[in-house]
Amino acid sequence: MHTTPPADRWGERLPRRLGLGSAIAVVIGITIGSGIFRTPAVVAGRVDTPMLFVAGWVLGGVLALAGALTYAELAAIFPRSGGIYVFIREAFGPLWAFLFGWAELVIIRPAALGAIAIVSGEYFWRLLGVDGGRSFAGLPLSIAQVTAALFIVIVGIVNYRGAQRAAVVQNISTALKVAALLALVAFGLALAPTHAIARPPTPSPSPLSHLSPLAGFGLALVSILWAYDGWGDLSFMAGEVRDPERNMPRALVLGTSAIIALYLLVNAAYMKLIPLTSMPGSPLIAADAAQLVLGTLGVAFVSASVMVSAFGSLNGTMMASPRIFYAMADDGLFFRWLADVHPRFGTPWGSIVLAAGLGVVYVCIRSFAQLADQFIIGIWPFYALAVAATFVLRRTRADLPRPYRTWGYPFVPLLFLLAALYLLGDYMVTQPRLFFADVAVVLVGIPVYWWWAARRQRTDGRMDG
Repeated sequence: MHTTPPADRWGERLPRRLGLGSAIAVVIGITIGSGIFRTPAVVAGRVDTPMLFVAGWVLGGVLALAGALTYAELAAIFPRSGGIYVFIREAFGPLWAFLFGWAELVIIRPAALGAIAIVSGEYFWRLLGVDGGRSFAGLPLSIAQVTAALFIVIVGIVNYRGAQRAAVVQNISTALKVAALLALVAFGLALAPTHAIARPPTPSPSPLSHLSPLAGFGLALVSILWAYDGWGDLSFMAGEVRDPERNMPRALVLGTSAIIALYLLVNAAYMKLIPLTSMPGSPLIAADAAQLVLGTLGVAFVSASVMVSAFGSLNGTMMASPRIFYAMADDGLFFRWLADVHPRFGTPWGSIVLAAGLGVVYVCIRSFAQLADQFIIGIWPFYALAVAATFVLRRTRADLPRPYRTWGYPFVPLLFLLAALYLLGDYMVTQPRLFFADVAVVLVGIPVYWWWAARRQRTDGRMDG
């Protein structure tokens, strides 16, 4: 049965139960997953000097903040469930919004849930001293994959039973992961000797040594942007944030700023402990750094930190992503039951079940690398489209009240758009098969949209008659 609670003044039917603190925790919790524990080693293999290394992390933070500043304006205008879906719909029409929702359904969100869950599952077993890659009961699945599927089911159940329950999990996991990173920073900067590792643990020449400094910096920036990804996912839950005209801009900007500061501090600790030339030989750089300052407990400390960090990111993603399917269904462009609001828990229960089910399927059939690449290629065109919506709406909907206006407009959103075009161009050149395969999958959504639009028109016609 399709339940229809009364809508608020923005047209939202989900209850607004998340305060500013929980909203900030969603931003930080989704963004800080496993990237900061591993990405610095990848970045160090693509740049030549500490100055370029630091510049890459600063520029990545600036670009993330540019996106957050722009989304803050849009989220204050349209504090509705679906976030990017709503921004694109209002600026470019329902077809482009549907294509985003379609990409989220078949590419982006299952890949994100699967990739994050696999990391959490792998580190869970590493913490116990067990090889997570072992086959599970003779099946073509590893025990880490089975654990990842279980984690997806667990966060799905938590989110099914209420946004407030999920927010408690998010607040706790975010506090733990931030505390772990700050502890690593404190020990690394205050107690450890400079460059405690003088040589790479496993010396090996960089396969990218033939690249020019500019090309290497560009590839490093791609990896850095992956570590920063997640800052905009709070927009999907804008329909459940209290006082959204004030809290959405604050949460997006404050949360993203806190992430930038934390990432720069962590990288400062890494650089004190391990020289830049040694970092590429230290792929588990956080574990190496923690081992230096904490001894044998260091590896266990980092394993537990990454597991909790990834699990929190998984829970945050499950909080945010089902709202896209809910918004599509609410527009009549998806199965109506996905727009149902649970009468007791006040959640889009059908959309949560769908997201969890897709995540379980993907985690069982794809590797982490496949899932991560698929996510990046799928999401960035729509990041760019949503930011471009600011320019369009300033011109076509100038009458809309804007409680917050993007600081530095038009230069801030333009900077983000240029970065998005660069990232997509880089993937198109370096991974053309994956890039164009994902483009083809997205384009399949066009006839699917036509079918759903015709179906909605027939249904509305019968209701009118």
